Amino acid sequence: MTEAELGPEDLKIIALARSARARVGSAEGAAVRDETGRTYAAAAVALPSLRVSALTLAVAMAVSSGAAALEAAALVSDGPGPAQEDIGAVKDIGSGALIIHARSDGTVREILRLLPGASGSPRMSRMSAETGH
Repeated sequence: MTEAELGPEDLKIIALARSARARVGSAEGAAVRDETGRTYAAAAVALPSLRVSALTLAVAMAVSSGAAALEAAALVSDGPGPAQEDIGAVKDIGSGALIIHARSDGTVREILRLLPGASGSPRMSRMSAETGH
């Protein structure tokens, strides 16, 4: 899958993630879409006693709202892509989900497709939108 092949619902969660990031001036924003099409957006939390990544928080919001599965997730940051913990959180309820990593301007950097499989380290197909591989 390439950036050009992303559908309107995928572009929507990128926009929601960008908005969540900008709203609080966070280093990262994220949004996820559940099996019913509902979306959940979050920004990273960095308090002295609590640190939660944007993607993990968006997954937690979906689960706490009753989501049973995730179809897609977007992470917006100018830093590195999603951490293994974030990918694992998405895979916990999104086996087969798409994870999109975009820059703060919305340009897609990387698209990951989680592959269904045994528990443990998440298996994925990785496509760099910047190099086309």
